[in-house]
Amino acid sequence: MTSTSSKPHDLQALDTLTGGAFTAPTSGERAARIRDWLAGNPAPEQMQEVFKELSGRDKGAARLLREKLDELKRAKGQEAIAAEWAQKAEALLGQSKLNIADALAWQRDAAKAGAPLSREPLAGLKARLAERVKGIEDLQHRAQVHREAAVLLAQRFEVLSTKGWQDAQAAEESLRADVTHWQQQAAEITADANWTSLDAKFAPQLDASKSQLLVVSDSFHSALAQAVAAAADAAAPLPPVPVWADELRAARGEVVAPKAAAPARPAAPKVDPSVRAAAQDAVQAALAKLEQETAEGHGKASAGAAAALRAVLKEHGKMVDAPLEARVHAALVAAGELEGWQRWSADKVREDLVAKAEGLLKRPEGQALGGRKMQETLRALRDQWKQADQGGVPNHALWKRFDEACNEAHKVVEAWLEKVRADAAEHRAHRVALIEEVKAWAAEHAGATDLKAHNRALHQFADRWRDAGHVGEKVFAELQPHWNEAFGAARAPFETAQKASVERRQAMIAEAAELGAQPMLRIDAVKALQQRWQAEAQGVPLDRRHEQKLWDAFRAPIDEAFNRKTAEREKASAAMSEHDRYVLDASKALDAANATGDAQKIRAAVARLEGALRGEAPPPAPAPAPKAEQPAASSDGPAVGATEIEAPGQAAAEFGESAEQAPSPSDAEASPGTHTAAATEAPADLVAPADGADASARSDGEAHDAGEAAAVEAPVAAPKPAPKPVVAMRGDDRPSSKKGEPAPAARGAGGRFGDRRDGGRPGAGGPGRPGDRNDRGAPRGDARGDRSGPGGPGGPGGRFGDRPPRFEDRGPRLGDAAFRAQREALERADMQLRKLAAQAHGEALTQVLGAWEQRDASRLPSVQELGRAVSPAVRTGWSQAIGTSPSAAAGDAAEALLRLEMAAEVPTPAEQLDARRALQLKLLTKRGDPAPAQTWGQDAGKVLAAAHDAASARRLQNALKALLRK
Repeated sequence: MTSTSSKPHDLQALDTLTGGAFTAPTSGERAARIRDWLAGNPAPEQMQEVFKELSGRDKGAARLLREKLDELKRAKGQEAIAAEWAQKAEALLGQSKLNIADALAWQRDAAKAGAPLSREPLAGLKARLAERVKGIEDLQHRAQVHREAAVLLAQRFEVLSTKGWQDAQAAEESLRADVTHWQQQAAEITADANWTSLDAKFAPQLDASKSQLLVVSDSFHSALAQAVAAAADAAAPLPPVPVWADELRAARGEVVAPKAAAPARPAAPKVDPSVRAAAQDAVQAALAKLEQETAEGHGKASAGAAAALRAVLKEHGKMVDAPLEARVHAALVAAGELEGWQRWSADKVREDLVAKAEGLLKRPEGQALGGRKMQETLRALRDQWKQADQGGVPNHALWKRFDEACNEAHKVVEAWLEKVRADAAEHRAHRVALIEEVKAWAAEHAGATDLKAHNRALHQFADRWRDAGHVGEKVFAELQPHWNEAFGAARAPFETAQKASVERRQAMIAEAAELGAQPMLRIDAVKALQQRWQAEAQGVPLDRRHEQKLWDAFRAPIDEAFNRKTAEREKASAAMSEHDRYVLDASKALDAANATGDAQKIRAAVARLEGALRGEAPPPAPAPAPKAEQPAASSDGPAVGATEIEAPGQAAAEFGESAEQAPSPSDAEASPGTHTAAATEAPADLVAPADGADASARSDGEAHDAGEAAAVEAPVAAPKPAPKPVVAMRGDDRPSSKKGEPAPAARGAGGRFGDRRDGGRPGAGGPGRPGDRNDRGAPRGDARGDRSGPGGPGGPGGRFGDRPPRFEDRGPRLGDAAFRAQREALERADMQLRKLAAQAHGEALTQVLGAWEQRDASRLPSVQELGRAVSPAVRTGWSQAIGTSPSAAAGDAAEALLRLEMAAEVPTPAEQLDARRALQLKLLTKRGDPAPAQTWGQDAGKVLAAAHDAASARRLQNALKALLRK
C-alpha cells in the first residue's frame, strides 16, 4: 500500500524535477524538456530514477537519458583508465634507460584500452614520451655520424701516408686539431642523458672507433717525427712508411728498389647464370610483395612479408647484385618503421581529421565553402577516416566528435542541394517555354525575305538555349530532341536559301573562270560580276569558313588574269634602254669614287652622273655607218621604244642640232644633192602602231613616207652624214604635218597672227625645220659642221640659236632600277662628301690652334683648307698675328673672345657671363659699329695675337668650329 500510494507522489516530483516531461502532451515536447533538463547537468541518481520511470512510457525521450548515462559511465571509466596509464607513463619517463619499443607499446596499449589520449594528463605525457623518443633517435643518429667521421679521419691519415712526408708535416696540425675536436664531440655524446637509452651496440662501436682513430693518429705522428729526424740526420733510422722511406733514400742518394708487382687475386668461382637468375627472381618477388604491403599501410602483412624476404636473403644473399641489395635494405627499413609507428600515428591522423571537420564551419569571413566544395571535402574526410581505421584500434570518442562535425557541416550541402533542385526545375520550365517560342516564331516567319535578320534571330535563340541554365542529364536528354526538332523547322527556310545561294555562287565561279581564261581581260565584265557576288553575299549569309572558300575560288581566276597582265606589263617595262644603262654605269662609277675617299673624284663622278641624267652623256659604243646603196628606212619605221646607237662625239651635236633653224629655200635649191643624201640616210621617225587608236597619226605617217620616197629619187651628190638617233614618239597629227599642204608662214614673213615663231620654211618634203617630227623627208641644208657661217642658222642672224635642247633639264624618264641606283649613289656621295668636309674642317681647325701655340705662321692652313668663310685678307691677318710675338693686351683678347662667342652663338664659361652681358649692353649703345658676326675674322686675329693659354684655346676652338661652317 505504501508503494502504491507513494508512486503518484514520485511521478509528480519527477515531473516537477524534469520541467513537466511526464505531463507533456506529445513525444517531441517530452524529448525537448528532457534535453533542457539534461543541459543543467543533473545528478546521476536523479537521471537513473527518471530513466527508470520514463523508459516504460516514452522510449524516444528515454534514449536521451540512456545516452547521457552511458557517457557518464564511460567518462568515469576513462578517468580510472587515464589515471592508470598516466602512472605507467610516469614510470617510463622516470627510467634512466628508456626503451623505444616500450614507449610505443604504451601509446598503442592505452589507445586500445580506450584511454583519453587527447585530454590531459595523457596528452602531455604522450608529448613528453614523443620528445624523449625523438631525443634517443637523434642521439643514435649522432653516434652513427660520429663513427663515420672517425673512419674519414683515419682515411685522411692513410692518404697522407701515400704522399710525401713534407705534405704530411704541413697537414699534421690540422689533423691533430680535428682528432681533438672529434674526441670532444664523442665525450658530449656519451655524456648525454639519453646515452643509456641507446641500443647496447652503439657504445662498443663508438669506443672501437675512438681506439682505432687514436692508434692511427699516434702511429702517424710517431712515423712523421721519425721522418723529420731522418731528414735532419742521415744516420737516423728511416720511418716505417714506405713512401716516406723511399723519398728519404732518394734524398740521401741511395738507390730505391723497384716495387714488386702485387700478387694476382684468385678469381672468384663462377656461378651458373641460371642459378643466379633464379636467385634474383626469388628475391625480387619477395621484395615486390613487401613494397606493396608497405605502400598500402598494412602493418601485420608487412611484418610477414619482411620475414619472408629475410628468409630468402639468407638463402640467396650472396648472388644478389648491389642495386637489388640496396632496394632490399630500404624496403626492410620502411617496413620496420611502418610496423612500429602505424598504430601510434593512427590517433594523430584521427585528431587531424577531427580538427579539419570542425574547422569547416569556422572559416574566416568571405572564405566559406560552397555546397559542392563542402560535399567533396566531407566525402574526402570520411574516406581518410576509413583508411585510418584499417591500421589501428578504433577510437569512439574521436569518432563521435568527427561525426558530429561532419553532420553539422552537411547542413550546408543539404541547403545547396535544395537550391540546385529548385534551380533545375526553373531551368526546365524555361527551356520548355523557349521550345514553344521557337515553334511559334518558325510558323510566323516561314516566308521571311530578310535572311540576315532570320539568321540573327536563329543565333539569338541558340544563345538563349545555351544560357538557359543547368539541368540534369536525364532532363537534358529528354528536352534536347524537342529542341532539335523545333530549331530545325525554324532553320529550314534559311538552309534552303543557302543552298540556292551556293548554287548561284558556283555559277558565278564558273563565269569568273571563263573571264579569266580569255586573252583580253574585260574589266567591265569583271566589275559587274564582282558586284553580283557582293549583292549575293549581302543577301544570303553563309558560314564564315564556307563563304571564305567560295570567295577564294571565285577570286582565284580573276587574280590570275590580273597577275598575268601585270607580269606582261612588267616584262615590257623590264627592258632597259641605253640611257638607263649609261645611268647605271655612271652610278657604279660614283660608288667606286666614294670608295676611294677622294673628294675631287667624287665630285667629278657626280657631275658625270648628273650629265647622264640630263641625257647629255653619249652612249658607250658607236654604231657602224650604213652603206649608201641601202634603201631608206621602211615606211613603218622602227619598233616602239627603239633607239639608234651613235658615236659619242655626235650626242652633244645632236641635241644642239635639233634646235637649229631649217635651211632657206635658196640653200635647198643650191645643193639638192646634199639634201637628197641627207633625206636618204635620215631614218624615219616612229609612227603610231598599226592597231593603234589614232588613225590620223597613221595617215600622216603614210603621207610622210610618200614625201620621203620622192626625196630619194634625187641624185646623190654629197657624202652621207652620221645617222641621226631615232627617238620614239607618236605621229604628228597637227595640220602643218600634212605633206601636201604648205605650212603657214612664220611671223614677220607674212604669217598669220598666233602662228609658231619657230615654224620652219617650206622644203622639199613639206614645211618645218630639219629634224622636226613633221619634216621627216625634207633635205638637210648642209653638213653638220657648217653651222657658223653668216647665213647659217647658227650665225649671228640665226633665230633659233637660243632654243633649249631636245630633252628637258631632268633628262629622259628612267626605269625603276636606274632611278633607284642613281638616287642611292647620289645619297652615298653626299654623305661621303659631308664626312670628308667635316674631317678637313677638324684638321684645319687643329692646325690653326697648333700654329698659334707654336707661334709658327707656316703651319697655318691655306685659304682653301680653311673654307669659303675665311677670305685671303682674314687669313693674312691671322698669319701676321701668329708670326709676331704676343702683342695684344689681355683685355682686348678677352673682349675678342666674347665677340667670337656671340657671333658663333656658343655658350660662354660661367665666370665670363657677367663680362658677356656687359659687352652686350655696350654694343647696344654703339648701334653704328659692325656686329660681331661681321668682324669675327678680325676678332680671331686679336685672339691669335695674344699669348696662348689652354682656356682661351678651348673657347676659340668652340667658336671657330661653328663660324668656319657658315
